[in-house]
Amino acid sequence: MRPILLASSSAIRATLLRNAGLQVSTHPARIDEETVRTALAAEGATPRDLADTLAEMKAERVASRHPEALVLGCDQVLAFQGEAFGKPADAAGLRAQLLALRGQTHQLLSAAVVFEDGRPVWRHVGQARLTMRNFSDDWLEGYLSRNAADVMDSVGGYKLESEGIRLFSQIEGDYFTILGLPLLPLLNWLGLRGSIPA
Repeated sequence: MRPILLASSSAIRATLLRNAGLQVSTHPARIDEETVRTALAAEGATPRDLADTLAEMKAERVASRHPEALVLGCDQVLAFQGEAFGKPADAAGLRAQLLALRGQTHQLLSAAVVFEDGRPVWRHVGQARLTMRNFSDDWLEGYLSRNAADVMDSVGGYKLESEGIRLFSQIEGDYFTILGLPLLPLLNWLGLRGSIPA
């Protein structure tokens, strides 16, 4: 089985890959995401294009240091009414984002790009649709007081694997995509090409 370099410090992505039986090491890719987001927004890029571009840039950064390796870059973008949301900057931004999404449906786009021999060889963007329930202001304040510190590193301001699941009335899509990694398409591709036993 060929080891994979994950161009990320994401504990949840690394755990998902290891739980699937893959050999993974994490190599955070340092890129200026805000500058990329601003430039792509000015060019009229879609949220899907943004997620794909950021995933590719992360994989490329690590692959430039490890050209012989199989490198996986990932990124997740929240799309709502044509706008791409990133991670909330602070508690006020988290509150405002959840209030904007309350009672509405948004999409989570999880992109994955694999580099081999210093070039992209596979890419996929998974999509899930999530509908938030019309929660009360009081419930939101309680949720924020209990969870804000833990969810600030999440693009949506929630984690489905914890109390964030209570924000939703309906979810359509793959659970792994919601967690930030289109795991099933990745495993299928790795198996078909012989990188993992299948």
